Amino acid sequence: MTFRRILLLGVFLLGLLAHTRAAYILLPMDEVSQKNHLKAYGITYWVLSQGVEAYWLLNYRGGSFAFPYTSVFERECKIRGVSYETLADAQFAAIQEYILNPEVNMDVIKLEKAPRIAVYSPDKNERGETIQPWDDAVTLVLTYAEIPYDIVYDNEVLANKLPLYDWLHLHHEDFTGQYGKFYASHSSQPWYREHVRHMENLARENGFAKVSQLKLAVAKKIAEYVAGGGFMFAMCSATDTYDIALAAEGVDICAEMYDGDPADPNAQQKLDFSKTMAFHNFQLVRDPLTYEHSTIDNNFGRNVNPEQDYFTLFDFSAKWDPIPTMLTQCHTRTVKGFMGQSTAFLKNTIKPHVLIMGENKPALEARYIHSTYGKGFFTFYGGHDPEDYRHYVGDPPTDLALHPNSPGYRLILNNILFPAARKKPQKT
Repeated sequence: MTFRRILLLGVFLLGLLAHTRAAYILLPMDEVSQKNHLKAYGITYWVLSQGVEAYWLLNYRGGSFAFPYTSVFERECKIRGVSYETLADAQFAAIQEYILNPEVNMDVIKLEKAPRIAVYSPDKNERGETIQPWDDAVTLVLTYAEIPYDIVYDNEVLANKLPLYDWLHLHHEDFTGQYGKFYASHSSQPWYREHVRHMENLARENGFAKVSQLKLAVAKKIAEYVAGGGFMFAMCSATDTYDIALAAEGVDICAEMYDGDPADPNAQQKLDFSKTMAFHNFQLVRDPLTYEHSTIDNNFGRNVNPEQDYFTLFDFSAKWDPIPTMLTQCHTRTVKGFMGQSTAFLKNTIKPHVLIMGENKPALEARYIHSTYGKGFFTFYGGHDPEDYRHYVGDPPTDLALHPNSPGYRLILNNILFPAARKKPQKT
């Protein structure tokens, strides 16, 4: 072979190599290919935090992510134990072309920036002590996925700090001022008494005579944040007690052991459902010793075998309904149920405009709902911990290293990445 032919062959091979070299990293999110679904969200968030845009491939291999290839990004996938594939330009273009086919229920969503995340949580009291003897699923999964967040609570909310954030999670909370209605079971416990003391101090510091008044003011500030374009995500008792507090504005629904005076005997008739986000036509549970706030939660008479407690995610049109499609991305459409102080929402208490994204149809309950509110959005997710069916007070936190592919926790992380795509124009 002549030198000229050798040179031409070398040039050809270099050109072929350049054409086929990695240009994108794909994080497959199907059940078989991804060994750590939860940390894949963390990788995607981290890429966005580096100022690099990413793609969310809705309904493609379980809702996969893709972003430009760099050796730094590849190394981070290896370090965090996230399964990935490298793609040439032509390969990624072919995937996009397939997804954008009008006959295929898929879509490509560009993720533009890492959302600023706040968790509303009474992290510690004024002495730096942790008060509440339970953990929170969102902070657990954020920590495991290595997604940064800030803790905010009543003082920060009332000081108008929420507009600094794109996404707000409401920790297990009782916005009605009844301390979770733990009086009958835990009022003698040191943590309960400390929680009451701390909350009463917070109320006085902010100029309120009662904790219920403080919580109502906070709830209204959060509503202003959402109406102005924020995204609010709540689980467990922070879902129904939030709306109960809004509906009960100006009405005393707290018994004497909670606020020092009797509840209004006509409180039920005075509720104003026009002020709520998600729920209406619910009945208050007036007994102060019953561990339940209202008939929103499908608690009384719920006859669901724990071994058969599953809920089904709805399929939405990726091209015409991208928001609920994003929020329901998962590698399975059937998710194991889990309990909480507020486990599931009776359908007849959900306002007609609210979208049900996951339901247990035989039980007539919704587990996962979403809607707009003003210029913003909210999602309510029933239950306490997706990988702990009954999480009791004082139980140790779930070790997510044992559940890296949890479908229930994936739904939380879908909500966290959603604000990154919010600027995409919606189809009409």
